[in-house]
Amino acid sequence: MPSLRSPRTRRSAHRARIVVVGDLMLDVVLAPERGLEHGSDVPGRVSLAQGGSAANTARWLARLGARSSLVCAVGRDPAGRALVDALRGDGVTVRASRLPAARTGRIGVVVAPGGERSFVADRGAADLLAAEDLRTDWFRRADAVHLPVYSLLGDPLGQAGLRAAALGREAGALVSVDLASIAPLLAGGRRAAQALIDNVAPDLLFATAAEAEALLGRSSVERLLDHAPVAVVKRGPRGATVMARDADDHLRFEVATKHVAATDTTGAGDAFDAGFLVGWFAARSAGGSTTAALQRAALAGHRAAARRLSAPRPELPIA
Repeated sequence: MPSLRSPRTRRSAHRARIVVVGDLMLDVVLAPERGLEHGSDVPGRVSLAQGGSAANTARWLARLGARSSLVCAVGRDPAGRALVDALRGDGVTVRASRLPAARTGRIGVVVAPGGERSFVADRGAADLLAAEDLRTDWFRRADAVHLPVYSLLGDPLGQAGLRAAALGREAGALVSVDLASIAPLLAGGRRAAQALIDNVAPDLLFATAAEAEALLGRSSVERLLDHAPVAVVKRGPRGATVMARDADDHLRFEVATKHVAATDTTGAGDAFDAGFLVGWFAARSAGGSTTAALQRAALAGHRAAARRLSAPRPELPIA
């Protein structure tokens, strides 16, 4: 089956070394108690939290026992300092370029009753990570390099993402990509988005059902396997579809999950990615079939997402 590489040793498998490259941002979360009213105000909660797809994944990787590191860029400002300190407090090794000429990125998160959310992105310093900011030794012993699609878009961040994938491959690491968000992914059209993914040639591709449809059009989700040997379609409370292929065979199965009531779904998909990666390396170290390892990984992803959904996001203290 697929050529996802097994961990180098049993020790590294139990605590896989995973490098995440991309955004560390400040989430300004607006959670109204009822629908917004034009020209007026409604009661609710406004909070500040650590955000950024890459940072969310790195945080959950560390919480799940991986040796997690995040390569990112922040402003030289109180928000950047607080975000880096919070991630380090979670056990993440943070490789942050601190940029004096740009402020730390911010995301406005509007959480509707029921948990669905919309975003207003002011990415700031997050998009200014450059390829020359990356050091080879950060990737030398990596088991995996994980990239949200944001890390492959624009310049200089897109070049940094490509460089990270190349450094990971030189180290023998697995490369995973999450499609992350439809609008940025399709900004240049569907063909450009597909070419972008193919240029990275990930070993593992994560997508929601909506993101898969955006990338593929009306084609079956199995066409994701044209872009990666293993693909996982995250379907929220309906579980996940796991697919894999090699030269002679294709595999597809569904993994169910229990429904979890959520007031804010932000970061659940990132937590799923972290759980899947940690579960994959743990399963491969234990031996057994690729199918069993993928099933275990998907279940671990669901458990991590459920943990994110079940707990309130901690307030970020900014001095």
